Amino acid sequence: MAKILVVDDDKDIVDLICFLVQKDGHTTLKAGDGQACLDQVAREKPDMIVLDVMMPVMDGYTVVTQLASNDETRAIPILILTAKGQMREMFQMASNVADYLEKPFDPDKLRAQVTKILAGRPR
Repeated sequence: MAKILVVDDDKDIVDLICFLVQKDGHTTLKAGDGQACLDQVAREKPDMIVLDVMMPVMDGYTVVTQLASNDETRAIPILILTAKGQMREMFQMASNVADYLEKPFDPDKLRAQVTKILAGRPR
């Protein structure tokens, strides 16, 4: 199964998402801000990232931009989690953003999106 990095400054949301994707057999990594996300990506090379937008230290948009500009990380698919639906337009041109999910999210929809994104990633 896949290694999924879950990034959000709300620990409860991180724990919930980890629980949900672990039910499908995936392993999870956690980060509480954008810089911690980049550090985890460099160390662990996840197969996918579930990424919040509004976070301290470094926001999700900056993380997406940094990952897209690096040859080693640009192919990692990202599921954007946001409480602000209008943020979607900011990510329209980002090639590494696979999909979006607005908070509060439906757990079954999140699991379905993760499955769909992982099925479409290059091996």
